[in-house]
Amino acid sequence: MEIASVSPVQFTPNAQKELTRLMSDPGFDTSKYLRIGVKGGGCSGLSYVLGFDDRQENDEQYEVDGLTFIMNKSHGMYLMGMQIDWQDGLNARGFSFTNPNASKTCGCGTSFSV
Repeated sequence: MEIASVSPVQFTPNAQKELTRLMSDPGFDTSKYLRIGVKGGGCSGLSYVLGFDDRQENDEQYEVDGLTFIMNKSHGMYLMGMQIDWQDGLNARGFSFTNPNASKTCGCGTSFSV
């Protein structure tokens, strides 16, 4: 298994901390990989995928600042340069995505078009 050298996405320190916390939970299934990607749907055409999943044949593996994740090879063109953040405030709690490739985003911040 080869690890790709240039990651298409970056994590803020808050996102790194939250993902590390989730993966170190005693109930976490260590056979799963952190998956980042896109899927069709959402109010703007494409939605972000951030979750834990099994490795698939077309996946590439990346490591950024100690975090390992997988992504379908074809999703890199949509996500190159994206930054993932974790917000834990009164008005917003959850992961947010800043994608320089998005020509249009929805109000909820989880869907976009290119």
